[in-house]
Amino acid sequence: MSSVVTPSLVAALSGVLASDRVLTRAEDILPYGFDGTAALKATPGAVVFPLTSEEVAACVRLAREAGVPVVTRGSGTGLSGGSVPVTGGLVLCLAQMDRILEVDARNLTLQAQAGVITKDIDDAAGRVGLFYPPDPGSMKISTIGGNVAENSGGLRGLKYGVTRDYVMGLRVVLPDGTLTQLGNKCVKDVAGYSMKDLFIGSEGTLGIITEVMLKLVPKPAARRTLLALYDRMEDAAETITAIIGARIIPCTLEFLDRMTVGCVEDFAKIGLPTEVEAVVLMETDGYPAVVEEEAARMMELARQHGAREVRAAADDAEAAQLATARRSAFSALARRRPTTILEDVTVPRTELAHMVAFIREVAQRHRLMVGTFGHLGDGNLHPTFLTDERDTEEMHRVEQALEEIVDETIRLGGTVTGEHGVGLAKKAFLRRQLGESSYELMRTVKRALDPANLLNPGKIFDL
Repeated sequence: MSSVVTPSLVAALSGVLASDRVLTRAEDILPYGFDGTAALKATPGAVVFPLTSEEVAACVRLAREAGVPVVTRGSGTGLSGGSVPVTGGLVLCLAQMDRILEVDARNLTLQAQAGVITKDIDDAAGRVGLFYPPDPGSMKISTIGGNVAENSGGLRGLKYGVTRDYVMGLRVVLPDGTLTQLGNKCVKDVAGYSMKDLFIGSEGTLGIITEVMLKLVPKPAARRTLLALYDRMEDAAETITAIIGARIIPCTLEFLDRMTVGCVEDFAKIGLPTEVEAVVLMETDGYPAVVEEEAARMMELARQHGAREVRAAADDAEAAQLATARRSAFSALARRRPTTILEDVTVPRTELAHMVAFIREVAQRHRLMVGTFGHLGDGNLHPTFLTDERDTEEMHRVEQALEEIVDETIRLGGTVTGEHGVGLAKKAFLRRQLGESSYELMRTVKRALDPANLLNPGKIFDL
């Protein structure tokens, strides 16, 4: 698609939206040319800020008539280039669609516009004694619409699942501007195809999510947070395997390697020991008696598998501090070098120890600075390259290292992305993982719903 935003399209958009919600000046649209992904950017022709689903639909119809591609974004925290615009195209920013429309405590549901910040949803649920479990690392700034479009995970994914597991309904604008309602508050509903699931994780390539209906759950009565320190990363990985093998499913099983721990401590200064090879954060929640039993068993398993020290958080404040340390890993690492490339691969849990060691060996062989952290409980690793995109030779070594990590991930039966999405950053690897028939099936769905290739063209795959 080659069409770009024209003055006539700007005039038409200004007729639908207030003029201050249509940006065209270069200095105003500059921040909307990139997301959280390193080294990917483009300059859109215009950025618009609708306030309702109907305004989104009207903007899409105008763009379709003009043959202009549309890229949707929220807070721009994505890590796969999913909301990087098409040069000269239209950016549809939903950040001002930020209203929580309903909290239904009797049906355990919440209805929100796509631009609501994820943590605000959990806070709203908490005020009526409920809980929204998905908690991506960016939950304080990412929007729920982006979470659904990327099917985001988070620290609590091991026990509670990912965003898809909590979506009961969606309002979606289709590529022709049609506004649809998918799903409802019913716990059981098998009427026809489950169309909402087609749009969850579709990264804005099939439709634009404008409202979401989410399932809530009762808030856990008790929670216990533990910290285990290791002199060998392999022992940390084996501990996680042992915990799952003991039929314990904690709320959280997270880890930081030595480099990440050092960066986090330098950044947050919360007293983390920096001489260890790995720190594992474990959290169990539920009924008080079960929590105490599981916490004791996890501490025992950690010691049996080589932990030099295991301790429990003294109170809620310390537990929150430890969780904050893990959530700040990306920010802390980003202070070390000019460019931070946060990768995202997932392997079966039984392959964790091997994969962690493999990443470390690859980094050493290619003379790269790599900090690894992630969700050991569900096999999701985040090898993070600390580099400088201005150094062409070093960036070439980063690309070589990433190729090796992806190849090994696929060889082990893993996936090239566990929670960040494909976008631009991972689309070169997708066919390799899926195989030709599955890959072509996805392209067939895209052609059926968006024959003009209007929505987020060039993401996930090329047509």
